[in-house]
Amino acid sequence: MSLIQKEIADFSVQAFQDNTFKTVTRADILGKWSVFFFYPADFTFVCPTELEDLATKYDDFKAAGCEIYSVSCDTHFVHKAWHDVSKAIKKIRYPMLADPTGALARDFGVMIESSGMAERGDFIVNPEGKIVAYEVIAGNVGRNADEIFRRVQASQFVAKHGDQVCPAKWKPGAETLKPSLDLVGLL
Repeated sequence: MSLIQKEIADFSVQAFQDNTFKTVTRADILGKWSVFFFYPADFTFVCPTELEDLATKYDDFKAAGCEIYSVSCDTHFVHKAWHDVSKAIKKIRYPMLADPTGALARDFGVMIESSGMAERGDFIVNPEGKIVAYEVIAGNVGRNADEIFRRVQASQFVAKHGDQVCPAKWKPGAETLKPSLDLVGLL
């Protein structure tokens, strides 16, 4: 079952950001673009490489009007502990959401019930709170922040220019496609 256009459920979770704890709710994400970046657990091996990659690209996401929310089933206290001891995680300025009950992971369809952890999945959510793009991959394969950012830009472009579509490897300024009337029903 596809999650495209699924409206994310109401939520309220604790987060660690800027060396403080805060609450993040569904209301906080409405009106702007968001990336929910699920990863299995803090204090693991692949996860810090991905989170650090996102941290280096964070200013680009913010400039594009998009907030990043990393999410694991750890608590906000564990996020802080990881931040305090890891050079890679110290670079993170975006909110690290705590999902110890797995409510967010279940809503996004990435909860691994047998382990109590989330699959490795990233979701682009539009300002209306609907999923417009996502990728879920095996836990032993890291993701690329540049590609996620490119997909955010493409999603924003087609939201603004609904009569055009972005081809493979599209980047801002590149040529887009305008579907012919014959193909409109296939999109």
